[in-house]
Amino acid sequence: MNRRRTAVLVGALALMLAPTLGSAQSPSTPRDSARGPAPAAQAAPRQWYDRLSIRGYAQFRYNRLLETNKDLNCSQCDRSIGANGGFFMRRGRLIISGDVSNRVSVYIQPDYASDAAGLAHYLQLRDAYFDVHLDAKKEHRLRLGQSKVPFGFENLQSSSNRLPLDRNDALNSAVPNERDIGVFYYWATTAARRAFRTLTDSGLKGTGDYGVFGFGFMNGQTANRPEANNSAHTVARLSYPFRLPNGQFVELGVSGYKGRFVLPTRTTGVRAAPEYNDERMALSFMWYAQPLGLEAEWNWGEGPEYVLSSRSTESRHLHGGFVQAMYRWRTHGQVVQPFARAQYYTGGKKAEQDARHYEVHEYEAGLEWLPTSAFELTAMYTRSDRVIADGLLTAPNHQRGGFLRLQAQVNY
Repeated sequence: MNRRRTAVLVGALALMLAPTLGSAQSPSTPRDSARGPAPAAQAAPRQWYDRLSIRGYAQFRYNRLLETNKDLNCSQCDRSIGANGGFFMRRGRLIISGDVSNRVSVYIQPDYASDAAGLAHYLQLRDAYFDVHLDAKKEHRLRLGQSKVPFGFENLQSSSNRLPLDRNDALNSAVPNERDIGVFYYWATTAARRAFRTLTDSGLKGTGDYGVFGFGFMNGQTANRPEANNSAHTVARLSYPFRLPNGQFVELGVSGYKGRFVLPTRTTGVRAAPEYNDERMALSFMWYAQPLGLEAEWNWGEGPEYVLSSRSTESRHLHGGFVQAMYRWRTHGQVVQPFARAQYYTGGKKAEQDARHYEVHEYEAGLEWLPTSAFELTAMYTRSDRVIADGLLTAPNHQRGGFLRLQAQVNY
């Protein structure tokens, strides 16, 4: 009786284990063929290092060759220009980015070549934001954090892509360091997003994907500065990369912002208001270098500006822009790009002492050479005529001169 019960229990157990035992057999056996293929093994979960990438670039400069006036400088451009300028690490960026889920991506970029309090090579935050994609096609997204403000074209170009060594005074004075903390909405069709990626990945000096349409709110005090009043700035941009039948890309854009700005630094004895109107409009045009290219931007508006005659900072009209021609030549796996730019600006620079008055006439010509994708050299000659005035001066500081600039860039 015990043997019979044992036999029954063993038979029942065999029937229960049959599917499991069968799945371990070779797929070529008749039993597996009748049952069908074994279920696929579950994919291993992605690790953090599969979702994030690390890259960056560094720029090393010298600006004192063929110098005709050591008193000519440009604090907004490059602090190593002029007297006491030597070898200089202009930028040292490290970018951590990636998609942490199907709908959320992150982007963090510190700069280890920043200067502060007269010392160099501080680590300073440039970008720290995340994008929340609102639809499966990722045509609509929200960007939250500190990021570039969608104003103009050259402001949005990465410094690693731009041909001239510094951004133009006219549009960069609108958003020094190009960034602010805020919330931005971007929209672009799938085709437009593909075009934006092509224009950067192919070396055509695009801006990257800041949407066909962008709109947002920001503090308005520029990057790494806390809010200083109770009103936000509003910004909007519309830009589209058209592709002509012959394959030529042309991008047209219009952008503008409006808000109230509080001066970060003032000179004792200079009359100043608690805050100022800060508003601009900009038109942008880019005929991508295929192989001949042309870029032009112009902006105008109102902002704080130091007035020497009244020793006060007042709301004043401002305007200026630039035009640039370039040529892209590929040979034996290398890229050579000569360029020339002329720029003009008259108005205040809100982020500087007393919103310094500037009048700038500048002409530049240079050559960028990329022997490999990881290394590039740029040589650029500058002729500059700058008039500056602030509360620390008793008369306008008018400087003219020329100098040759060299830059080595490493992409990693």
